[in-house]
Amino acid sequence: MTVSHSATELDKLNIALEEGAFKQISHTLNNTLRPSEVAHLIEKSPPKERHLLWSLIHQDLEAEVLQDLGDDVQAEILSRMNTSEVLAITESLETDDLADVMQQLPETVMRELLRSMDHQDRERLEKVLSYPEDTAGGLMNTDAITIRPDITIEAALRYLRRHDELPEMTDSLFVVSRKDSYVGTLPLTRMLVSDPNSTVREMMATDTPPIAAEMADDKVAQLFEQEDLVSAPVVDENNKILGRITIDDVVDVIREDADHSLMSMAGLDEDEDTFAPILKTTRRRAVWLGINLITAFIASAVIGVFEDTIEKVVALAVLMPIVASMGGIAGSQVLTLMIRGQALGHVERSNAGWLLNREIIVGVLNGLLWAIVVAVIAVLWFQDTTIGIIIGCAIVINLFAAALAGTLLPIILKAWGIDPALAGSVLLTTITDVVGFLAFLGLATFFYS
Repeated sequence: MTVSHSATELDKLNIALEEGAFKQISHTLNNTLRPSEVAHLIEKSPPKERHLLWSLIHQDLEAEVLQDLGDDVQAEILSRMNTSEVLAITESLETDDLADVMQQLPETVMRELLRSMDHQDRERLEKVLSYPEDTAGGLMNTDAITIRPDITIEAALRYLRRHDELPEMTDSLFVVSRKDSYVGTLPLTRMLVSDPNSTVREMMATDTPPIAAEMADDKVAQLFEQEDLVSAPVVDENNKILGRITIDDVVDVIREDADHSLMSMAGLDEDEDTFAPILKTTRRRAVWLGINLITAFIASAVIGVFEDTIEKVVALAVLMPIVASMGGIAGSQVLTLMIRGQALGHVERSNAGWLLNREIIVGVLNGLLWAIVVAVIAVLWFQDTTIGIIIGCAIVINLFAAALAGTLLPIILKAWGIDPALAGSVLLTTITDVVGFLAFLGLATFFYS
């Protein structure tokens, strides 16, 4: 019901935008839609409408909407603000969200923002900013509530009641020693049903391992999935509590990783703005097109070596795309499977050999199946048995190469510290094109010479 209600309000808002009913738009933005829905509406609007929508949002809601926007849109909106406006909008942000927003700010504004904070808030923020944003330290919030193990449950409850409110997503308290070293967790549900005279040490859980601040965010997401966590403590190398990570942060990581895998295949950033300006979009895409052009020239150079053979047998030029296409599709299937397996933590050195053998066998079997089909079609088409044998053999060879490359490329690239999702597809296409053309035209040269 919520989804349909939201969709209806968004549809009404689109109609109001077209009609220029700004009072109705303002009321809907500030009183009807949730901040996340307002952020979604802004992201799906072209630049002119986007700026209008932002100007109609009440100041006390701007921070909540801003934190739900993608990096590109955040940067665009923040770039139009002066320093005082940025300071005002960031006052109510949580530490982890503020750290994300600060990545989009000019250095001068960032320094001014840090100077405007009190010592405690500045120290917390600098702690988060000291870690890369794709690690647990960069993901964490510093609002963790800690207690000592030697106090009673009743004392712990009195301590909680002194707070005006608890931080969002608080499901557990973190138990620490007098030196702030992590000891365990005390779930709130366990506190509520425990004997008030019991000690925290007696009631706490010690089976939840803390998360190292340097742990990669995708590993954090896997840990939350495996352990069904709502929140988890983050510790430094000395096991001292730095903060906590909550499930809402992990959901953002999962979404960003999914976007990254999809967009990287085309050489695009996961935060690419759908309505980015023309010149900015052109510049970003031009780089990847240039890389692909280089690989295309490599494949063309291979074809050029066999120019004389192609002139003798025109059918080769007609059938060449089939060989390259079959290898490209087969390789993409393997590559996608391997990259997904790496993202889920399924692919390791111990099972890479099994996967390689499996993919090679599958590639050869599919190669033989479709080689027969294509060979028969080629023979009937050109009335030439030799051309059928050549293309059949070339398809088997290329699907074997595709299976080999699709399996090994992600493993090799990851070992070299290169993102397989970003570089894998262009390298795979180059390999399957070159191998396919070499096999097809090389065999043709041998048979027809």
